Amino acid sequence: MTKKPEITGNKQETKFKPGESGNPTGRPPGARNRATLAAEELLDGEAENLTRKAIELALAGDRQALRLCLDRILPPRRDRPVTIDLPPMANPSDAVKALAKILEDVASGNLTPTEAKELAGVVEALRKTLETEELERRIAILEGKRKSK
Repeated sequence: MTKKPEITGNKQETKFKPGESGNPTGRPPGARNRATLAAEELLDGEAENLTRKAIELALAGDRQALRLCLDRILPPRRDRPVTIDLPPMANPSDAVKALAKILEDVASGNLTPTEAKELAGVVEALRKTLETEELERRIAILEGKRKSK
């Protein structure tokens, strides 16, 4: 006989703990869906014919086929190389000048706001690094003075 969980008005005891899956084994990593495998089997050997047909449709003016072909030839760019002359940053206070230059380039249309945000993040990371380096140097000097007394 299986012992039934005791009902006390509180949460009922279960076989699984919170956060534990009811199917701990699950699908193994890398396992593929049966439908995907079936589709791949059907398409196997037809890639060249399908590609040729998509190109023919695109050349005949089918906009969706044209978009499909162009997306394969020239995928949408996530970002572009940015050329900007930032002032040298030798200490944390130089970040103000660098950020001012970035803002100037956004205002003139040389940078998009998104590109400026990314560059500002780089400037901020360098500022923090320079600040940390400066603090480490100051602490070393203070500790050296303390030891010499």
